Amino acid sequence: MVPTSYYLILSAILFTIGVAAFLIKRNIITVFMSIELMLNAVNLSFVAFAHQWHQVSGQIFVFFVMVVAAAEAAVGLAIIIAIFRTRNTLNVDEIDLMKL
Repeated sequence: MVPTSYYLILSAILFTIGVAAFLIKRNIITVFMSIELMLNAVNLSFVAFAHQWHQVSGQIFVFFVMVVAAAEAAVGLAIIIAIFRTRNTLNVDEIDLMKL
């Protein structure tokens, strides 16, 4: 049996990697993937606590976070494609929403 602290440490490491990638990377796809990594780290901690306390509520929260992440992926990728078609770049520093 794996202790819950191992899952929480892994979740913290994944979340830290996601935050670091979000702050460092300039490609909008990489930023988008780092947000997904942070959401999955939170899901891992929800499942770990739900298993530790023998409750289903943590798994229900994971379901809702996954639904929000799927909606974010659909809408976010559509916005990213639209930005790339109009600006011909995915660099966050070069995207200026006030100018065409």
